[in-house]
Amino acid sequence: MQLCSLVTLLILFNLNALYMENNIFQKSIYFILLVVFFISCGTQKQSQTSEVGMSFEPTEPYDKVIPEGSESKKGLFTVHKVNEDYYFEIPDSLLNREILVVTRFIKTPGGAGNYGGEEIGEKTIFFEKGPSNKIFLRVATFVSQANEEDAIAKAVNNSNVTPILEAFDVKARNEENAASVIKVTDFINSENNLLALSASQKETYNLTSLEKDKSYISTINSYPINTEVKTVKTYNASIAHNNKKSLPAAALSGVVTLELNNSFILLPKEPMKKRFYDPRVGYFASSYLLYGDNQQKVDKNIYIHRWRLEPKAEDIEKWRRGELVEPKKQIVYYIDPATPKKWRPYLIQGINDWQKAFEQAGFKNAIVGKEWPEANDSMSLEDARFSVLRYFASPSKNAYGPNIVDPRSGEILESHMGWYHNLMNLLHNWYLIQAGAVDERARKMTFDEELMGELIRFVSSHEVGHTLGLRHNMGASYATPVERLRDNEWLNKNGHTSSIMDYARFNYVAQPEDSVSVENLMPRIGDYDKWAIQWGYSQFPDSLSSEKEKEQLSTMVVDSISKNPRLWFGGEGRDFDPRSQTEDLGDNAMVASFYGIQNLQRVVPNLMEWTKDESGKSYKDLGEIYNDVVKQYSNYLFHVAKNIGGIYVTPKSNNEEGDVYRPVSKAKQKEALLFIDKYVFNEPTWLLNDEILNKIEEPNTKNSTTEMMESLMMTLLGGSRMSRISFIADRYNFNDPYTPEEYLNDVSSYIWSDLDMFYSPNDYERKLQKTYVSDMIALYKPDEAQGPLAGLMAKLSEEKTANTDIRALALNNLINLERRIKNLLPSVSDRISRAHLQYLLKEIEAVVGDTNSMERSYRPITN
Repeated sequence: MQLCSLVTLLILFNLNALYMENNIFQKSIYFILLVVFFISCGTQKQSQTSEVGMSFEPTEPYDKVIPEGSESKKGLFTVHKVNEDYYFEIPDSLLNREILVVTRFIKTPGGAGNYGGEEIGEKTIFFEKGPSNKIFLRVATFVSQANEEDAIAKAVNNSNVTPILEAFDVKARNEENAASVIKVTDFINSENNLLALSASQKETYNLTSLEKDKSYISTINSYPINTEVKTVKTYNASIAHNNKKSLPAAALSGVVTLELNNSFILLPKEPMKKRFYDPRVGYFASSYLLYGDNQQKVDKNIYIHRWRLEPKAEDIEKWRRGELVEPKKQIVYYIDPATPKKWRPYLIQGINDWQKAFEQAGFKNAIVGKEWPEANDSMSLEDARFSVLRYFASPSKNAYGPNIVDPRSGEILESHMGWYHNLMNLLHNWYLIQAGAVDERARKMTFDEELMGELIRFVSSHEVGHTLGLRHNMGASYATPVERLRDNEWLNKNGHTSSIMDYARFNYVAQPEDSVSVENLMPRIGDYDKWAIQWGYSQFPDSLSSEKEKEQLSTMVVDSISKNPRLWFGGEGRDFDPRSQTEDLGDNAMVASFYGIQNLQRVVPNLMEWTKDESGKSYKDLGEIYNDVVKQYSNYLFHVAKNIGGIYVTPKSNNEEGDVYRPVSKAKQKEALLFIDKYVFNEPTWLLNDEILNKIEEPNTKNSTTEMMESLMMTLLGGSRMSRISFIADRYNFNDPYTPEEYLNDVSSYIWSDLDMFYSPNDYERKLQKTYVSDMIALYKPDEAQGPLAGLMAKLSEEKTANTDIRALALNNLINLERRIKNLLPSVSDRISRAHLQYLLKEIEAVVGDTNSMERSYRPITN
C-alpha cells in the first residue's frame, strides 16, 4: 500500500507538470496510468481488507505471551505452561489436518464398573483459520464423500457442514515456525463432548454439573504424532433413583472424581488404501455414502479395519518373489505392569501365536507381545503410540479386544485390550465342567499354574484377533464333524474348531475312552484365522485399482471356500442359522449335545469331591459350579432347539451358485424336537442330585432346572419361532414342510402323552404342563399372559403373530386340551392330579370361555 500511494503521488505530480506544458497526448497517457493505478490500489486494498479478517494478527508479542523460562514441550503441538495456564502452539501446516481424539479413563471411582485404560469415546477434529483472528476447532463427520473432480462434490460439500466446537483467540504468532499460539486451559477444564464424559455417560452414574474449582489439568505431554492431556474432573452427583446405578463416592460425599486422558493423534496425511468389505470374511468395518456423477444409485462404501502392514523398501523384491519379509512397522502389544508376573508369559504367547497367521499373508515377525518397560519414565500406558493389554482389578468375568481406527481408511492405529482379573474364575468353571470328565487336572477348585496359563493363552489369542480386525466366527465349529471331535489323530492336525474367533471353548464331545490329548481340548488358531489374515493383509501392487483388488479378493473367497469348507465365515450367531451358535461344537447339535450330556452326567456325581478344600469353607463353590452345570446343560438344549424353524444363511456373490437362504429340513427339525422331549419334557433326574441340592439350594418354588425348562418352553412356543415355522412352510417350495399345525401337534403329544386314565404327573411334569398352558395363552392372547416369562413371551408374540394363523392355531390347541381335560377329570381320583387339572381348566376357560356353550350357540337348526 505504501508503494501504491507513492507511485500515485508521483503520477499526480507529473500530471500537474504536463498540464502546465499543455501537451494533450502526454496528458492522456498519464491520465490512463492514473486510472489503472487507482483501480489496482483499490483492488489491493480490498484484497488486503478481506485478508485482514482471515489473517492472524496476534494481540501480544510472542515473548510476552510465552516468556523466556516457560515450561515447553515440543511435539504434535508445542505445549507451553505459563504459570497455571496451558497454551498450544499450532503450526499452519497442521491446519485442516484430521486429528483423532481418543478419551480414556486413567482412574475411576470404586463401583463404577469402568477401569483405567478403558475408552470413553473418540472423535475426529481439525483446526482451521477463522475470521476475527480466531482458530476454530471443528468436529469432522464422515457420512458422505465424492470425487473432487465430479460436479456432485459441490452438492456433497454443501450438505456436510462440520460443527464448530470451539473458537480460540490467537494470542501470539511464532513467525519462525509459522505457528499460532492459543490458550487451551479453559477449554480443557470445561465440560465438553470432546474431552469429558458425554451426557448419557453422566446420566448412567447420576453425575450433574462439573465442579470447576475441583477440576484441573494434571499434565500435558507432546510427542511427534500425538499430544496427551491428563485431567482430573470432579462432578456433583446425586443418589440414584429409578433403578439407576449409585456410586459409593456419591453417597459418601455428593461428588465423584475421575482421572481422564485425552490423546490427540495426527492421522496420516495420506490415508491407507482401503480394503473393501466382503460379508463372506469376518472383519469389522466402517462405511460412508459415496456419490459420483456417473451413478444412478448412491453407493455405500464399506471397508475393513486392519493394521497398515507394508514391506520395507529394501525388501520389496523379496516380497514380490514370495519370500517372507518383516513389515516396515511391527504390531507391538505391551503387557500392563499391573498384570501378575506369572501370567505375563502366557498373555505374550497368546499374542505371538498370531505370527504364524501373518506368515500366510507374507510377513514374518509381524506381531509381538512385550513386557512394559517400567524403567522408561518417558512412556505412558495411555500414550496413543502404544498398544497395551490393560489388567483390571475387577470381579467381572470378562476380557475384550477393541481397536482405534482411522475413520477415513479403516487403518487400525492402536488398541487397548481389557483383561479382568476374575476372568480366571470363568475359565476355571468352564474347563472343570466341559473337560473334567477327561482331564484329571480340571478336578479341583484351584488349577495348577500351567493349566490356568494355557487357558489364559487361548483367551489372549481370541482377544488379539479382535484387535487385528477379526469378528467372531460362530460358524467355525460347524466345519468339524462331530465324530472327528473324538479322533485324536485328526484333532492333532486340525484342532476342534477351525477358528479361535468362535465361542467353541473346550472339546466337551471327547469321551474318556477316546484318549484325546489335553492339547486337543483347547482352542487354537486354525485354518480360518490364517486364511482371514491372508485375505485382509496380503499386499497387492499399488498400481492395482481398488475395484480390481476387490474383484481379486472376491475370487479368492470363492476359490478358497469351494476347496476348503473350513474357511466358511458363519457370522456372529445372531440370525436363525443353527450352524452359527455360541458355545457349540460339531455339525450336528443333537449328537454333540448327547455326548456333552454324557460327560455332564459323569461330572455331577463328583462335584462334592472336586469342589472340596481343606479349609472347610462353605458350599458356595459347590453351588456356583452346580449352577454353571445347569447353564451348560441349557446351552446344549438351546443348540438343539435352534434347528426348529432354522434357516441356513450363506452369503454369496451373484456369480456363485446356490441359494443364500435355505430352511432346515423337516427331518432334522423333528429330530431336534424328539431330543428335547427326551431331555426336557422328561425330567432330568440325574441333574436333580439331592446330595448337592440339600446343601446349596434355598427353599424356593423353583430350582434352576425348572427355570431352564420354562425358558426353553418360552422360545419353543414363542411368536418368533412360530411365525418363522409358518413362513418357511409357506415360502419354500418343497413337498413336505414342517407346518406349524404339525409342530404344535407334536409338542402337545409329547407333553400330554400321559393324559389318560392312569394320569398321575409328578411335580416336574405339572410345572411343565402349567408352562405349556401359560405359553399357549400368551400365543393366543398376548395381552392376557400371566407371569414374568409369559409376559415377555407375550410381548414377542404380539409383534410376530398379528394377522397370522398362529393365534388361531393356539386357540384350537387350547380348546382341544380343554375338551381332553373335561373328559378325563371324572376318572382322576388322585387329589393333586385332580387339583392340577382343575386349575389348568379354569386358566383355559378364563381365556377361551366355555367351548361347549360356544358350539351350542353355533349349532345349525334342524327340523
